Amino acid sequence: MYLIKTPRVIQKLFPNFHWRLQSSVEKPTLYLTFDDGPIPHLTPWVLEQLDRFGAKATFFCVGNNVRRYPEVLKQVLDAGHTVGNHTTHHLDGWKTDNVPYFHDIRHCAVQLKTSLFRPPYGRLKPSQAQFLQRHYEIVMWDVLSGDFDPELTPDDCFDNVTENASPGSIVVLHDSLKAEEKVRNILPRLLEHYSERGYAFDRITPELLTDRSTVTKPRLKTA
Repeated sequence: MYLIKTPRVIQKLFPNFHWRLQSSVEKPTLYLTFDDGPIPHLTPWVLEQLDRFGAKATFFCVGNNVRRYPEVLKQVLDAGHTVGNHTTHHLDGWKTDNVPYFHDIRHCAVQLKTSLFRPPYGRLKPSQAQFLQRHYEIVMWDVLSGDFDPELTPDDCFDNVTENASPGSIVVLHDSLKAEEKVRNILPRLLEHYSERGYAFDRITPELLTDRSTVTKPRLKTA
């Protein structure tokens, strides 16, 4: 079970996590994020769609995919997008002991040279969260598209975003084989839908999190 829209009460319970950002006063902004890549079968296509609309995004990468496909990671960075750490082996924090979990994250951080981190499945033990937030910016989300769910249609996923996202929302999609069919259907539609409504699409950076976070917190040390 998962929630499409992260309730504000949950967001307030974990104020050191980033759930959404303040949108620009001049132009409403969405923060599209893509988890689980990069892979050559889908990530370059995602980059093409983003480029068509002048959109920037953030890719939370699995270290094993970065190792396998360094050329695809280079395409992401060369296009001006940012990357975040999604562990080396897509580990579930609830099912993993702390020390191997931290080592897995650290290995990916060395590969990507980023302080942005998103836990797979959004799952962290309290002890893991306490340690990690001292070293990384933990980026969660405001809206899930549900593109990973085999029971949802592409239209369901499109509606999940358009009915729940608002200026400043961090939206999760996936550049993975599991989500490919839905992503190829909904990404161009989402970009067109929000572009027609005057939205911009921006990338997430550590500096942006400090400047525009809806919760004020001290700058965290980069691991």
